[in-house]
Amino acid sequence: MIDKPTSSKVNQRGLLSKIEFGKISALHGEAIPSEQISEIYEVAKQQCAAAGKWPNIHKINAWMISSETATFMKVGGLGVVATELPEAFNSTFQNQGDKITVVTPLYLGDTKHKKAFLRKNIYTGAENRSIEIKKISTINVPFVGKNNVLQSFDVGVYTAKKGLVDYIFLKNHRFFSITTDYRNPDCQDGCYVLNKLGINEVERFAFFSKAVFVLLKSLCADNDDLVEISCPNVLIANDWHSGAIAGLTKYMTVMLQKQGRLEAQTAERIRNIPVIHLAHHLGYQGWDNQNTVRILNSLYENAIKPVLKNAKACRKDNPRIHNSLVVDGVYNQACCNFHLADRVVTVSRNYCEEVSKEPDFGYDFCKLLNLRKENGTFVGIVNGYDKKLITPNPKKINCINNHFVGFNFGCYDENSLEIKKQNKREFIRLISKLAVDADYRRKTLPLINFYKFEDISELENISDEIPMFCATSRLVEQKGYDIVASAIIELYKAKKIKVAPLFILGGAGDMKCFEHLMKLKDTVADLNPEAAKRIFVFRGYKDEFAYAIQLASDFYMMPCRFEPCGLTQMEAMAKGSLPVAMSTGGLVDTIEDGTDGFRTLVFFGNTRQVYGSEKDGKHFKNNVNAYADVLLKALDVFANHPQKLTEMEVAAMRKDFSWDVKEGSVYQYYKLLTSGHL
Repeated sequence: MIDKPTSSKVNQRGLLSKIEFGKISALHGEAIPSEQISEIYEVAKQQCAAAGKWPNIHKINAWMISSETATFMKVGGLGVVATELPEAFNSTFQNQGDKITVVTPLYLGDTKHKKAFLRKNIYTGAENRSIEIKKISTINVPFVGKNNVLQSFDVGVYTAKKGLVDYIFLKNHRFFSITTDYRNPDCQDGCYVLNKLGINEVERFAFFSKAVFVLLKSLCADNDDLVEISCPNVLIANDWHSGAIAGLTKYMTVMLQKQGRLEAQTAERIRNIPVIHLAHHLGYQGWDNQNTVRILNSLYENAIKPVLKNAKACRKDNPRIHNSLVVDGVYNQACCNFHLADRVVTVSRNYCEEVSKEPDFGYDFCKLLNLRKENGTFVGIVNGYDKKLITPNPKKINCINNHFVGFNFGCYDENSLEIKKQNKREFIRLISKLAVDADYRRKTLPLINFYKFEDISELENISDEIPMFCATSRLVEQKGYDIVASAIIELYKAKKIKVAPLFILGGAGDMKCFEHLMKLKDTVADLNPEAAKRIFVFRGYKDEFAYAIQLASDFYMMPCRFEPCGLTQMEAMAKGSLPVAMSTGGLVDTIEDGTDGFRTLVFFGNTRQVYGSEKDGKHFKNNVNAYADVLLKALDVFANHPQKLTEMEVAAMRKDFSWDVKEGSVYQYYKLLTSGHL
């Protein structure tokens, strides 16, 4: 996804001064003079600096506006939230008339990794799940086209139902095609591709926000063509992808009303629908340097000049942010909702604290979010997870055994952990076969790059005595593979490891991260060749392989530089693999150190200590030392306290992160949606 540009990349005054308003083709009416417009000028300050009013909501009819859903287009955790939160919420509250509906693009095309298509009335999404859809209407969405002229794009509005959740799909070939352009970066996939029509992710989701706004406008005006869809009374914007929503409901309604293009009653009705912005990771904000002018003109049409002049930021202490729509002169989609949403929620309580106190985590919005937190409009709610989907699953385990012919991984729960030990023996057999049998390796895992795998079959009979650590997350800087590599090397240099563990490390992602793992293997080989034989590093991903690793591992390593909530630790705990984690973000909220996992005593951001006591900070000095310490603690429990290890595994497997457990996340969302506070 597009990263945050630094201040050196663009100058605010230089970029904004180049906006050529005269080239925009107005669809209706005349442009509004750019004098101070009080209805816009004070909005950001009012939204951030005060708790604000909240409508009296008796029956929740919320829209979850999301670029991803785990059911039809999943790239990361926000897609899981967009599927599981509405399903759990509706299961819990639908009988009393409350519900969440999902609004998402109807993607079509082929990324070479994901494919989505529509045949008659059957839509098959990128996750290869099909659903019957019904076309309700077509709406016309004003947006700048390929000739930089404002034009009207047809958007088909479709409805469907999956389980307990109603879906509204928005269809437009130009913006929601996922067929990739040859210039698309290798790291971009799914709904984040540059498509063959030249639409990148930020322009795609700006258009998505605009389409949702046009649909909302039609519903609030009681359009007869849309009688099968009810007007929502709350909007949940799922991360930056729908970050333009609050600007459109708070700013654009004012301008349309002044231009005579929207009745006062309809404009007021839209403005009174509260917007909740759900922030996942603040490092992703929807920046677009190249298309700043184009996107702003598309969103606000011939009203852009007065909107920009009056869209004042709520604070004046950040020289990069003078305006609620741009940061340092660059369009920033998250910036809009951070300023204008009625409430901002992030995905864990501890991450809420981090981003509102530490510039390393809050980026340009740290002080703004701190102000919101002080005024009760920024809160943290820990992501849930449907537990039945992450516990050892007989169907998935059968798939593993069918894929890796000749192996017999078993299903277990907290009362049959001896089967997990058997899985470790099976995995040692599997990893050894992959090491020595090139044909088998190519047949079963053709897309994975293995680095110097070695035969360790002699360890099968003593596997109970050997701790097994794994990490199978994406190879990206966030996950801290360089930290774990350095920590392991330091422990071997200091000769603090008595029994060499098995380390299984890898995933799909950056070559640079993989190079850290290859260096780990080679460096340990120089220090202790026998220990290096037990280090297995790879690049690539296959679900059956990753699942087998987790079924066999005693520990799951998470040396993360940041982890807003984290789902991987929940998956590992459900399988009895104890997380060995950095004390950051949601890992603090979900792992009880020494009870169901291990966490570092301290954690350091880029510039200073973020977590832990001052004394511990002076002792450890950096994250590598802190993580080496927590690895030793896990090794000590494995070697010297087997009863405690079993108790921790049982506690981890019994822990339930489901959305709808007693006092779980759906109940917190219910309170937030109905009252505006927790």
